Amino acid sequence: MEHLIYHITDFEIVAPHSLWIRFNDNTEQTIDFEPVLHGEIYTPLRDPTFFNQVRLDPEVRTLIWPNDADFDTADLHDWPEIKGEFIRHAQKWETT
Repeated sequence: MEHLIYHITDFEIVAPHSLWIRFNDNTEQTIDFEPVLHGEIYTPLRDPTFFNQVRLDPEVRTLIWPNDADFDTADLHDWPEIKGEFIRHAQKWETT
């Protein structure tokens, strides 16, 4: 079974907590991250100024923030299929 490895080739901040992302297979996603910004690592991203410091890591080609927060590129690629589950998990991080 072939396992595709996705890389981010481009991104743009399009709204508060939202990014448009292009992947190496030429697919695109626009993701509103606000519902998953919970827990120790992701809560700082709720600050729009901090969120907007996102950059593309040149080695692993994923998005990263100054506090080393990141998201698995495969999860971002498949966001429409996994976002509900990801949101449910993230809401639990708020209470732990």
